[in-house]
Amino acid sequence: MQQAIIGFHLDDEQHWVADLACGHTQHVRHTPPWQNRPWVMTEQGRKEKLGVMLECKKCDEKDFVDEILC
Repeated sequence: MQQAIIGFHLDDEQHWVADLACGHTQHVRHTPPWQNRPWVMTEQGRKEKLGVMLECKKCDEKDFVDEILC
């Protein structure tokens, strides 16, 4: 399920984490060559991503479990 980015914070290991509108979070690391997200390294880059939609795996898992239980 797509959710909007509403903010960012650093985790205990100093990795950037996106705060999503649903209340969940998702890491947005810049670790080339696996993940190329240089924008996360600057405040301006992060500001430009506010409102961008990300796939929330936790919401997807919840929806899947809800479907099974219904």
